[in-house]
Amino acid sequence: MPTLRALECFVAVVECGSVTAASVRLHLSQPALSHQLAALETEIGTSLLERLPRGVRPTPTGLAILADAEAALAAADRVVETGRAVADGSRGRLRLACVETMTVPVVAPIVRTWARKYRNVDVELSEHSSADAMADSVATGASDLAVGPASDRFTGQVTEIGTEDIVAVIPEGLDLTDEPSISWNDLRGRPMVHYHPSNGLGGWIDAEAAAHDIFPTVSTRTRSATTAAQLARAGLGIALVPTSALPDRFDGVVKPLQPNLRRTVVAMVGSPSDALVQRFVADLLRRGIPAGPRR
Repeated sequence: MPTLRALECFVAVVECGSVTAASVRLHLSQPALSHQLAALETEIGTSLLERLPRGVRPTPTGLAILADAEAALAAADRVVETGRAVADGSRGRLRLACVETMTVPVVAPIVRTWARKYRNVDVELSEHSSADAMADSVATGASDLAVGPASDRFTGQVTEIGTEDIVAVIPEGLDLTDEPSISWNDLRGRPMVHYHPSNGLGGWIDAEAAAHDIFPTVSTRTRSATTAAQLARAGLGIALVPTSALPDRFDGVVKPLQPNLRRTVVAMVGSPSDALVQRFVADLLRRGIPAGPRR
């Protein structure tokens, strides 16, 4: 198979019209350049250049392969250019997984900035309701980075981004609406909007409640913490939701828990050497976790 160096020599000679000029352009000695040309002609099985009194010109075979030789060299240049661009983070693709409550308040502002600053970078976003599902996505290579609660099953690089409060959304008119905060005991026996088993938040809340000898009375279940907040606002029961699940200027009744219940938000990294991944993690750290919504 012809080497790129041999093709480069052939194209340079055709463009320069002489071996001497081509050797100067390529910073090669004439014997070395002639050796590359001879090797290419041997590979193809015929002469590619016709020697003239002054200079050279391509034979019919040389003319026939010239365009392909130029295309091969251009492709090789693109390989190097693309590799360097991806390595320095000026081009590429970032496959980002996040817990669904983090999409709007945490991830979207950074992605919006990236769309302006890094026009040659594509960001692909997938939303999950489980930290374990995100961990699996990163571990299997389906995602480059995941943002959300930590997962015990993830063994790669984990960077803590911040914490967020879990709060209670109370149906309007409930006797608890006048209380400054809600205790676990206040939830005993009351209808609650809870989570489908596919949402990891449900199992975590169950464990925290059990530690206070509370076992939720479930009125309905949902896969989404954002939906849980709206269902509680609509009167279906109390919902415990992360503050990131509440839209800005949420007009429902929201109460802090006592004692405070918080969850840690992390970035699970699949490729620590990936420049795009490290840049996004740096932006996450710079932005942090926003405070709860204004009411």
